[in-house]
Amino acid sequence: VQLVESGGGLVQAGGSLRLSCAASGHITRGYHMAWFRVAPGKEREFLAGITWSSNYARLADSVKGRFIISKDNANTVFLQMNNLKPEDTAVYYCAARLGAGNTLLPGYSHYTDWGQGTQVTVSS
Repeated sequence: VQLVESGGGLVQAGGSLRLSCAASGHITRGYHMAWFRVAPGKEREFLAGITWSSNYARLADSVKGRFIISKDNANTVFLQMNNLKPEDTAVYYCAARLGAGNTLLPGYSHYTDWGQGTQVTVSS
C-alpha cells in the first residue's frame, strides 16, 4: 500500500487545515488507516484512526473536539484540524495496517505502511 499525504502548511493559531492521504495499491476491506504526528523532540503520537470498511473512527483524547478523521470512496483519508495551536506544529503522517474488526490500535509499531509526511506549522 502506498500513501501520499498533502495539505500541510503554515497557519495562524486558531486556524484550520485539512490533510489528505491518498492510498493506492492492494487495499482490502480489513485495512485500518491512521494519522500520527511527530513534533520536535517528541515521540510519534497517534491522533486518529478509521476502519476502511465501516468508517468506524477513533480519536486521541488530545485532539477530540478539534480534529476529525474521515474517508471518501476514492481511497482518500482526511484529517480536518480546527482551532490549531502552536503545539500542533509537527510532521503529520498517514499510516495503514491490516486490522481486525473495529479495534483501532494507537501504537505506531502496529502500522506497516507509511506516507512521507507533511509539515504543519502553527504560528502564535
